[in-house]
Amino acid sequence: MDKLDAIFSPESVAVIGASQTPGKVGHDIFANILRGGYKGTLYPVNPTARSILSVRCYPTVLDIPDPVDLAMIILPPKAALKTVDDCIHKGVKGVVIVSAGFKEVGGEGACIEEQIAEKCRKAGIRLVGPNCLGVINPGAKVRLNASFSTRMPLAGNISFISQSGALCTAVLDFAADRGFGFSKFISIGNKADVDELDLLRYYHKDPETDVIMIYMEELRYTSTFIEEVKQITSGEKPTPILVIKSGKTAAGAAAAASHTGSLAGSEAVYNAIFNQSGIIRVDTVNDLFDFAIAFSSRRIPAGNRVAIITNAGGPGIIATDMTEISGLRLAHFSPKTDEALHRVLPPTANFKNPVDVIGDATSERYEQALKAVIRDDGVDGVLMILTPQSMTDAIGTAEAIVHTYKTCKKPIVCSFMGVVDVSAGVKHLQENHVPVYLFPENAARALGKLYEAALWLERKILPEYDLKFNTRRAYEIIDECLAQGKTVLGEDDGHELLECYGFKAPPMRLAHSAKQAMDFAEEIGLPVAMKVVSQQILHKSDAGGVMVDLKTVKAVEAAYAEIVENAKRFKPDARIDGVLVQKMVPPGQEVILGVHKHSGFGHLIMFGIGGIYVELFKNVTFKLAPIGRNNARRMIKSIKGYEMLTGFRGKPVADLEALEKLLVGLSQMVMNHPQIKEMDINPLFVHEAGKGATVADIIITLEKG
Repeated sequence: MDKLDAIFSPESVAVIGASQTPGKVGHDIFANILRGGYKGTLYPVNPTARSILSVRCYPTVLDIPDPVDLAMIILPPKAALKTVDDCIHKGVKGVVIVSAGFKEVGGEGACIEEQIAEKCRKAGIRLVGPNCLGVINPGAKVRLNASFSTRMPLAGNISFISQSGALCTAVLDFAADRGFGFSKFISIGNKADVDELDLLRYYHKDPETDVIMIYMEELRYTSTFIEEVKQITSGEKPTPILVIKSGKTAAGAAAAASHTGSLAGSEAVYNAIFNQSGIIRVDTVNDLFDFAIAFSSRRIPAGNRVAIITNAGGPGIIATDMTEISGLRLAHFSPKTDEALHRVLPPTANFKNPVDVIGDATSERYEQALKAVIRDDGVDGVLMILTPQSMTDAIGTAEAIVHTYKTCKKPIVCSFMGVVDVSAGVKHLQENHVPVYLFPENAARALGKLYEAALWLERKILPEYDLKFNTRRAYEIIDECLAQGKTVLGEDDGHELLECYGFKAPPMRLAHSAKQAMDFAEEIGLPVAMKVVSQQILHKSDAGGVMVDLKTVKAVEAAYAEIVENAKRFKPDARIDGVLVQKMVPPGQEVILGVHKHSGFGHLIMFGIGGIYVELFKNVTFKLAPIGRNNARRMIKSIKGYEMLTGFRGKPVADLEALEKLLVGLSQMVMNHPQIKEMDINPLFVHEAGKGATVADIIITLEKG
């Protein structure tokens, strides 16, 4: 038996802080449990009341003569602390603290919350809250509405987690308006004990939960989160997880020293976590419900080939456009399907995809068209559109769709446009778990999310690379730098660290005069690139501190003087350590690899098309370390411009295997050396297949551990 059963399916509940006064939380929670038809035994606890709503009251939880599974506590912090002691003594199995005034206000409240959490932990009691709405289980065997929301939702197969109690009430209203049912519903508030991962594990095992929805403000992240959630979303019994995350902001990124840092805000962290664990992120509450409805049908398409059937041309065109935007494509019908459509549709119909069954379509015509296309092996899903016209039979068409839906395994989503005229048909579809939407674009986007889930479930898992690194020397380099007080490394002193993890850099020497630069250029071999070296000038191009493809020693001499002059003009107080003379890198595709360390999450790895316009175009992707070969490959393939690495317009195919290995090496580097705060490898020149890649420019920022 799971300990969270005491929260969601208690056989007895004590409401501690129950009140006789309507409008008070203690009264309303007790009333909601009582009037919601709770199947267990309910006990109000109040030392000054004899009864509440005609139910005998007890002075304390210790005075209740029978066992108590769940204690709902609606008391201020100090009183709640004492009550938790009583609950432990009583043998209560679960505690939900609804009241506020704890960690969210700081000070004594935060201290009391920590004490309560520690007491519950030692006693083996699961704690929800404080500062939460409560818990709801509308299932027929429980009927528990232990919350201050007056609305008991319909029973369904979708479970909900929210950090915000206020949003919960709005979501419940929204769900009621759309005839939407829940299996479990909970607000977790301050997360003193029970958090998202606890609930994801529980919901995944729950036979009544097929889809999980989350409203998240801030994630309590642990190193096992991604791997554990990955098993939930793609393991033996995959459970889709949809998240709406509040607080989209890039605050704090402007202070970063690297391109990676300026792009790697908190949103990049959350997107990486969701992407790597198979969580589907949505932007609005509407989308949250739209996609949950689609997933609740438990049908994932085998591919992205969609058939559209409509009784009006305009909505079909809208659906076609939205289908393509959602990563889907119109299916091409087989000759057999084409023949079947010609048999059942009038000559004025459109037999190509999207299929227009014409405005006077009967339910029988809809059904015959649906049966014809759903049998086509080249069709992975169907989008049905109905617009109300004078001869339209909405309920009959809905019944026909349901009849076909029950005899096939492919997803069918519907758009019954209008409200009053189609309401009976919509209700029939909802009752039979066929996803139905007001507008075709909503239906198309929902179908697109189903295909996104299919890609996640069917992703290829490649064997990991067996890579060897010189970790011993890498530890020595970082220790030596920190001992010298050096926290910013460039090519002159950082390339050896990168070489320990498989990166290659061209020959280079640091010159302190124009004469030295000329000598080094001849020694290394022309042509060369030259770059200013200064701890105070990190982005050298911005300072006019970079010159490339210098083919003569005279050009090197002139470049030295110009680079130093430009640097002094750009930042007069900068200390110029010299000018780096570097062998020109062989031709290749410029990419950027980067790292940014986030407190509480670890290192974010960045990959994108490189060069000076990285921050302008933001054509980058992120993963949270550690990553292996599979995530490295997905990073490379996910960026716009991936084709530039695969032989676009006669260019040589880039060494993608070498690039994958370098991303894996970079991940291992930051896992081994947490002192690395930020890093840019920009550009990294990826040469043609079999010839590897060369680092052209780097910035590495360390922090004292």
